[in-house]
Amino acid sequence: MIIVEGLRKSFGAVEVLRGIDLAVAEREVVCVIGPSGSGKSTLLRCINRLEEPTAGRVVVGGVDVTAPKVDIDKVRTSMGMVFQSFNLFPHKDALGNVTLALETVLRMDRAAAEARGREKLAAVGLEGKERSYPNQLSGGQQQRVAIARALVMKPKVMLFDEVTSALDPELVGEVLGVMRDLADKGMTMVVVTHEMGFAREVADRVVFMDDGVIVEQGPPADVLGSPTHERTQSFLSKVL
Repeated sequence: MIIVEGLRKSFGAVEVLRGIDLAVAEREVVCVIGPSGSGKSTLLRCINRLEEPTAGRVVVGGVDVTAPKVDIDKVRTSMGMVFQSFNLFPHKDALGNVTLALETVLRMDRAAAEARGREKLAAVGLEGKERSYPNQLSGGQQQRVAIARALVMKPKVMLFDEVTSALDPELVGEVLGVMRDLADKGMTMVVVTHEMGFAREVADRVVFMDDGVIVEQGPPADVLGSPTHERTQSFLSKVL
């Protein structure tokens, strides 16, 4: 579903990604872990071209998203992305936030858009909150609105960028529960996370990044339980 080949990304003289090769199969859940500044978020942002790769190639669902003439807006409709910050429009209620892209990008009529929006809000446990505004919702509820907003486009792939790191600890579980349910339903997911318990339980594969490269990857039991690389061992000794 996702193929990353020789991906490099520089910001000025600083090379943040230094030759990433990664393949993610359909229905696979890959959790990307590593210290801050290791390039994890930049990798996600290059996959959906929020950042322009300096070199290399990214293919999603058979489409080369790094090709010069690709319709990136069309490609992005097949990739949902959820960020650390919720990025909700404060002047729109939950349903309005979820249906905005359906009406403006897909040109769906309002009744059909709202029907699908209500369905996705219910799927993330927010039935009855359709008319609540962001400032009336908890952080966990706002993040679930953001997930519903991505899901409403019926993406083939979901990218999650540290989506629980801005939440109070007691709210983390409700968001991880929604992500766990998506994984159970077969969604292809790449998840940048510091939640090692989630990675251990849900991931098919854990990828450890450091200093812009993939240092180690494999099943959670191997990478988290008995890592072979010294850098992975050092990182996990501090976070587990």
